[in-house]
Amino acid sequence: MDDDSILALVTRLARPHRSGGQVIERAAILAAGPDSSAVLAWIRAHAGEPEQAVSAAPTRGLHGARISDVAGTPRAPQRLVLPAGVLQARARQPPATETDSRRKSWQPSTR
Repeated sequence: MDDDSILALVTRLARPHRSGGQVIERAAILAAGPDSSAVLAWIRAHAGEPEQAVSAAPTRGLHGARISDVAGTPRAPQRLVLPAGVLQARARQPPATETDSRRKSWQPSTR
């Protein structure tokens, strides 16, 4: 999966977060296709972080199972947060010249 298609997918799945950035559900990324590991790596490379820190110690109580599994090992974060402006800055970059040349060669001639 190339960088442009990952950016398009992340932009489509992202929602506004109260921090001013964008939040993406991990389940939506996993459901998007077999390249979910590449998407998760892209998010980490662009300063994406888990929405809330998951403790390494087992949590007890009514909602303890939501943070860790039965054995007490931490679960993967449910949401990932990108800082404000990451998606907008990436979307504003000019397209590559190679893409422009392919578009020009595709257009039918007027002869």
